[in-house]
Amino acid sequence: MSAEINVIGLNLVVMLLSYFWIYPKFCGADIKKIINNDLIATALVLMVVGSVYWGSGVEFSLLFLSVNWFWFTLTTYLLLELPFMLWYFNKYDVWSDLDN
Repeated sequence: MSAEINVIGLNLVVMLLSYFWIYPKFCGADIKKIINNDLIATALVLMVVGSVYWGSGVEFSLLFLSVNWFWFTLTTYLLLELPFMLWYFNKYDVWSDLDN
């Protein structure tokens, strides 16, 4: 269970930094900048977790499934990111940029 907590903790730290500091400072409501920065953040998390668990054979518990580090990291990152993204899009009115 400790490996799962470490990955989720890293995901949360990256999201907090992204949505409360990096995106407001560098992206604002520009969806293209948000997407580019989010891809970088996701890749960073995958590289950090991969550097620790690649080839280790550690299995991660994802509800009723047993998955490897890549799928656990990606799935939990996307699930945890959804509320942050919705909050940010509403706060900075990113929705209006999507109409253009």
